[in-house]
Amino acid sequence: MDEMPQDHRPLRCTRVLLADDEAMIRAGVRAILTAGDGIEVVAEAADGREAIELAQAHRPDVALLDIRMPRLDGLAAGEEIVRTLPGTAVAMLTTFSEDAYVARALGGGATGFLLKSGDPHELIAGVRAVAGGAAFLSPKVARYVIDGLGGRRIGRESAARTRVAALTPREREVLGLVGAGLSNPEIAARLHLVEGTVKAYVSAVLDRLEVKNRVQAAIVAYEAGLVADDGARTAPGAPG
Repeated sequence: MDEMPQDHRPLRCTRVLLADDEAMIRAGVRAILTAGDGIEVVAEAADGREAIELAQAHRPDVALLDIRMPRLDGLAAGEEIVRTLPGTAVAMLTTFSEDAYVARALGGGATGFLLKSGDPHELIAGVRAVAGGAAFLSPKVARYVIDGLGGRRIGRESAARTRVAALTPREREVLGLVGAGLSNPEIAARLHLVEGTVKAYVSAVLDRLEVKNRVQAAIVAYEAGLVADDGARTAPGAPG
């Protein structure tokens, strides 16, 4: 009798709460997500209060929230979910007209920013990334956000390069991969390191950059030119 391959175990399913006040948007996003292997939409909400209630009931891996919703917007709902459900990652669904809200979302603990009109594969990749503890910014959103977070772009990029220059070459390499949306296990595989070492590098980078989370670090990585607009990484210190 043939033996079963030892690594033929099923992948863990990523459970998603989807919140958007437009039923057609929810249907489209749900269809995209469920087309990806190992993703299940366990609940849908039409407003922020319902999103919080369903998140507490289902405890999903990811809460994917529209920013503008009735009763309670996605920003406030995301802050409450982050506060009460530490095991649930929050990702925001955005449009190009909503960049002014991103600074608040960053401060509220969101770790993903996905474009409603973006590539379906990008949406799936983003949900998987934040579920795995990584930060994910749609490359188009990242560039738009960087330009709109306040201050002159040249000044922000110069400041980011100065901050990044204080990192070691390996820390800059790790920061670039964080900016590209890779999780700790993916970074470990890419750099041929053990996951614990990568975790230590990421913690050191967050401390030295004085940022609260991986998304804020990713913004610095984009501004410093460690991640190109199309998501491809550039060499640390290379011209952006």
